[in-house]
Amino acid sequence: MKIDILAIGAHPDDVELSCAGTLIVEKLNGKKVGVIDLTAGELGSRGNAETRKIEAAASSEILGLDVRENLYLQDGFFLNDEQSQRKLITAIRKYQPEIILCNAPEDRHPDHGKAAQLVSDASFLSGLIKIETEFNGELQTPWRPKYVFHYIQDRHLEPDFLVDITTAFDKKMESILAYKTQFYNKEIEGIETYISNPDFLEILKTHNKLLGKRIGVKFAEGFISKKNIGIYNFDAFIQKTT
Repeated sequence: MKIDILAIGAHPDDVELSCAGTLIVEKLNGKKVGVIDLTAGELGSRGNAETRKIEAAASSEILGLDVRENLYLQDGFFLNDEQSQRKLITAIRKYQPEIILCNAPEDRHPDHGKAAQLVSDASFLSGLIKIETEFNGELQTPWRPKYVFHYIQDRHLEPDFLVDITTAFDKKMESILAYKTQFYNKEIEGIETYISNPDFLEILKTHNKLLGKRIGVKFAEGFISKKNIGIYNFDAFIQKTT
């Protein structure tokens, strides 16, 4: 299945926390959207690989994803090596996305920066004809996405552009709360972690509000681009005022 936008995260819930609003907006615009989780998040202090798989499926339903899969790289220990790159190249060629959204270039969790570089490298290598990969026994066609954008995560990195997610924010939060073992839930016992603290989601909401304020909307998500972005005309800047 060819999709328009492929969001890739080191762990299940990375995408929901960082760019779910953008995926929802693009889905409403008629785009096909999908998610690839690089790992099962098996090293997480709360829950386990199986519960996170169930939670990711529930979140995918909320987001209306066209596809979601997990590459099952080793949480915490995956490398940006040939094995991981070939696995990701196969997935990129399988879905042929025009745009890839991926982890922040550097962040609190070391997997995020590693994933960002892995995705950047694999996205480029995926376009090289002399790198051969197969899917279902057939040789794949090389494919390179037009853009790779890095979403912003825990650290307050300066975005290159912002996306208005005001109409999608409530559903974004619903998709995050599908991860019942990971975030604050008074009905589920477990050790408190950085993200299970009751204040964490309020901080996330405030972050999206502050980004929104910068472009005159209620909520926004930010992205970093290593590639210059061109527009056809100034109409691309037109927005509703609030």
